Amino acid sequence: MKLALKLALKFLHLVVVTLLLVAPAQAATDIMWWHAMSGELGKQLEKLAADFNASQSDYRIVPAYKGNYTETVTAAIFAFRSRSQPAIVQVNEIATATMMAARGAIYPVFELMRDQSEAFAPSAYLPAVAGYYADVDGNMLSFPFNASTPILYYNKDMFRSAGLDPSESPKTWPELGVVAKRLRAAGAMCGVTTSWPSWINVENFSAFHNLPIATKANGFSGLDAQLIFNNPLVIRHIAQLAQWQADKTFDYSGRGQAAEPRFQKGECGVFIGSSGTRADIKANSKFEVGYGMMPYDPDVQGAPQNSIIGGATLWVLRDRPRAEYAGVAKFFAYLSRPEVQAAWHQNTGYLPITRAAFDLSRTQGFYDRNPGASISIEEVTLKPPTDNSKGIRLGSFVLIRDVIEEELEQVFAGKRSAQAAMDNAVERGNRLLRQFERANPDR
Repeated sequence: MKLALKLALKFLHLVVVTLLLVAPAQAATDIMWWHAMSGELGKQLEKLAADFNASQSDYRIVPAYKGNYTETVTAAIFAFRSRSQPAIVQVNEIATATMMAARGAIYPVFELMRDQSEAFAPSAYLPAVAGYYADVDGNMLSFPFNASTPILYYNKDMFRSAGLDPSESPKTWPELGVVAKRLRAAGAMCGVTTSWPSWINVENFSAFHNLPIATKANGFSGLDAQLIFNNPLVIRHIAQLAQWQADKTFDYSGRGQAAEPRFQKGECGVFIGSSGTRADIKANSKFEVGYGMMPYDPDVQGAPQNSIIGGATLWVLRDRPRAEYAGVAKFFAYLSRPEVQAAWHQNTGYLPITRAAFDLSRTQGFYDRNPGASISIEEVTLKPPTDNSKGIRLGSFVLIRDVIEEELEQVFAGKRSAQAAMDNAVERGNRLLRQFERANPDR
């Protein structure tokens, strides 16, 4: 009888062990992340997701490219209406005020991290980055991801051919004009071009010279802000670019990143664009690349001030299963690790969002090995930000930027004066601000 009992117990034990061995492991919770990064940057983003997925087995971040920033946020809005929205969506920085107004759709990141008991302190992040995405109480509403600022790139090979010093980047706009004309005389198709026309030639130009884009601290202090960037210095700058356009000293290349390939192909000797394009430029340029800060106007007292960031941030959308939010919080905690942020910064050119990542990059000797890689950080921290240089928080600014760029195109085509164009842009933009204000009376 005892023998039979022992055999039965042994058989039962074998059955339990076998069931445990063959039972399928619990499936990881999928978390959709809609983003706007393609090319080399898209590859780096996918690597981030893959590395996080490999670091644990409970959650799986699933990145999905949805087009440019506007297309991505538009897709998320339509998806929210049909309850098919992702948990995470990448949104460009100028849409911050618009996202803040969508209170029922967003899950503020500081609340998410608190609810999930994940460490999250705004003081750990670079002030120029954290302040852009925080409310008046300093609570971060979204997770800073790809923060960039404009820097100057130049073709050292073309500088040598034109008899220019390849170790020196032009520091001021007058110096850049002289350099660009020399490049043209040496056979360059164009001297200088810029990407993101409004971001660089109006928004960052203003911040770098401590000039307001709008009242109310560029919108940070209230929805009743008024655009006022049609000042003499901005108008003089735009008029100068238009004058240079006549002989291709400056050559307008289009909106967004349309100018970048022209620099990579050796058409233009100088390019002012996002620090976040460094990975693409390094991968695709067949010449030695030099780096410098944005030019400034030497006639302006106190210039240069500091540049402002661009790029995008990660917003969390509501009405997803609870399990997904635990994974999102884990993912954001992972992205904040110094070694993860340092690698992202070093591989892309985007700013390190935390002080620890910047310090780690420095101790690793990254800046010593890569001259110019610290320029973006030096620019945004050049001086303590003022109300004119801490960023822009204006409703419907995606549309306002389109208006500014429409007017700039009229100037560069010789169809409108810089004064008339900037006056038009301010008038049209203020109408959009008032529409946004009326649509959000409770903010």
